[in-house]
Amino acid sequence: MTQVQTRGTAVSESSATNAETDATAENSTTHTETARKAETPSAPVRIGARQRILDAAGALFPALGYRAVSADRIIAAAGITKVTFYRHFPTKDDLIVAYLDAESARAQESVARLFAPEGSDIESRGPEELPVRIVTAEQAELFLSGFARVIGVESCRPGFRGCVFLNAAAEYAEPEHPIRRAVLTHRDWLLGTLADAVRALGIAPAEPVARQLLMLRDGAMFAGYLDTPEQIETQLRTAGRAILRAGA
Repeated sequence: MTQVQTRGTAVSESSATNAETDATAENSTTHTETARKAETPSAPVRIGARQRILDAAGALFPALGYRAVSADRIIAAAGITKVTFYRHFPTKDDLIVAYLDAESARAQESVARLFAPEGSDIESRGPEELPVRIVTAEQAELFLSGFARVIGVESCRPGFRGCVFLNAAAEYAEPEHPIRRAVLTHRDWLLGTLADAVRALGIAPAEPVARQLLMLRDGAMFAGYLDTPEQIETQLRTAGRAILRAGA
């Protein structure tokens, strides 16, 4: 929280006139009132019901699994009624799809932030503006370096229970299931981004190499249970470079 400091008005011990004294007192009162307002905690920002549901899902699904968490548990965690829940999400599957879509958008925002000019408002971009194309070797190096670092940190954080997309694919194996389609949509984006990076480094064909990097990433997400972020990042960089050299 930002601490607000107020600067009191110094009152001369030898005020020349009552008018000056009154003016000083009025000014001091104004500063006092301003200070009181600044120190008064602002009212909490109200979060919409839909976002509260997604927040509750984001806390429960990764920790306990998708099928294990009931709609009733999410409703209780979000502090809403069943009517409100089903108004926003007709089924729990609809909620899972929305949660995965939100996670995918968050990942795309992170990549877009790597290449955005300083001060750019990434959050204001629409979904169609978020995917970025990697076209230069410098961008490719930046992306792959950040990719390894993020996976190292993410896979080793407390409470991490595996990639939310791989976990969803494991629980919903039916090829045409909406949840599996949401997973594949994210994977297509990730594979395409990796392929862009490989192509920008002058390696062709790019997709087979990108698929190897994606498989390497999948394994690293589970290695985080046993290693440190630094170890994961270092090992991922080393293995990734070997794949790139072999594909060149």
